[in-house]
Amino acid sequence: MSLRTGWITVALLLVFAFCANAQAAEVKIGVFNSQKVFTESTYGRAANQRIQTRAKQLEAQFKPEQDSLVAMQQEIEKKSSAWSQAVKADKIRDFQKRQRDFQGKTSDARFEIQQMRDKEMEPFIKALQNAVTQIGKDGGYTMVMEMRSPFEYFSPTIDLTDTVIKQLNTTLK
Repeated sequence: MSLRTGWITVALLLVFAFCANAQAAEVKIGVFNSQKVFTESTYGRAANQRIQTRAKQLEAQFKPEQDSLVAMQQEIEKKSSAWSQAVKADKIRDFQKRQRDFQGKTSDARFEIQQMRDKEMEPFIKALQNAVTQIGKDGGYTMVMEMRSPFEYFSPTIDLTDTVIKQLNTTLK
């Protein structure tokens, strides 16, 4: 059992124990799918589009260099038997240097995309937390949790995903 699963289980047991002691208290639990909220909310779709656009720009930027490396590798494979050892060694060294440079550039691009994703997600996560808290308070929920918890089944009647999306669409624009 992972640490997160253990904490969630303990939290649920405490909530149920507390609610059992408060005999008149009604337990009302809601769940939401954060991935669906991100992909279907207005802000999430726009953020995802910005990230995808930048990723495609970087991919297009690297395509000619990648094609050049593939062509160079094919040339080495086809012609290496006809080259002298010195020429072959020079070509392989040049290919490896270019490949390392290319890998460095693509690694930097992946880092840039991850930084962009983190920057885009920060206001989304804050707004999501606020929306879930507000929905929980307004709806009288004992607990609202994300669906990615260790439980296998949730009744569709406790799914608050669409409500969270609506709340976020009014909050984030």
